[in-house]
Amino acid sequence: MEPRDTPGYRLHRALNNLTSIDGEQLEPGDRERLSTAVTLLEQMGLLSRPDATEDGDVRGES
Repeated sequence: MEPRDTPGYRLHRALNNLTSIDGEQLEPGDRERLSTAVTLLEQMGLLSRPDATEDGDVRGES
């Protein structure tokens, strides 16, 4: 299987690219936006894991 076809590949690449940016060289507003984007991508990564719903199934069984 092509690595680019695996779930979460683009999410991982985007997060990797954002975390490689040197925030010290950015304006304060840009630093805040970068921090927000990284946080959102990290949260999305946790939600998109295949095992994320195994223990915490919010729908329950019917």
